[in-house]
Amino acid sequence: MPITYSAYEAKARFSEVLRQVRAGKTVTVSYRGEPVAEIRPVQPPPVTIERRLDELERRGVLVRSDEPRRPLRAVERWPGALDRFLAERDG
Repeated sequence: MPITYSAYEAKARFSEVLRQVRAGKTVTVSYRGEPVAEIRPVQPPPVTIERRLDELERRGVLVRSDEPRRPLRAVERWPGALDRFLAERDG
């Protein structure tokens, strides 16, 4: 069930609104019956690629190679490849 407060109620009961948001709920604030804002929990910060790979490995979704990692290198560049691709696509 959605939780909605008028702007006046949200201001008067701000501590209650924050308690609900901390509990993981989204609260809608309305002005003259029209929703104007949502207050929701903050999303956790993005994870680094290493931490994400570690989690996938722990869950059994990923198996890492035993070979040592090598730095990525750029593939050969073909001058004008993008222009040719776009010309063929639009052509």
